[in-house]
Amino acid sequence: MLYLALFWTFFKIGLFGFGGGYAMLSLIQAEVVTIHGWLTTQQFTDIVAISQMTPGPIGINSATYVGFTATGSVWGSIVATFAVCLPSFILMLTISKFFLKYQHHPLVESVFKGLRPAVIGLLAAAALLLMNEENFGNLVTDKFQFITSCLLFLIAFVATSRYKANPILMIIICGVIGLAVY
Repeated sequence: MLYLALFWTFFKIGLFGFGGGYAMLSLIQAEVVTIHGWLTTQQFTDIVAISQMTPGPIGINSATYVGFTATGSVWGSIVATFAVCLPSFILMLTISKFFLKYQHHPLVESVFKGLRPAVIGLLAAAALLLMNEENFGNLVTDKFQFITSCLLFLIAFVATSRYKANPILMIIICGVIGLAVY
């Protein structure tokens, strides 16, 4: 029964996760932490960190990790990963057949104009979900961790967005600083 729930959950996430893996994060958190309770918020935060550092799309990496954690088995990873990929595969086969023919149709253009703001909203929601106590600490109980985390966030944000710093290099630098400071 758990495998079926896992399949259905990640099939829905794959079906409605417009905008890629980062847009899926809020859906994944709602399903696996809030609704099913397969993970704690701390475990979900760890998934996001691990999924960003490992090769591959974050949505697929997250599904693989959640599947294993929820079931304690590689089969859980396989089921969740297959389920999150299946809707995209089906949709891409269907869409690719018709998209080239109808891409300049006013109805199709209107749909894409409506989806763009929704995708931006999902990405913003994912970013805001990660700005929590597990990632930044608590200003009241541990001011040093909170201030250090905020500074690392700001430095990484400015370095990658304004100065086009290599994100991999930023991950390594922030990880080393975290190892040294914490």
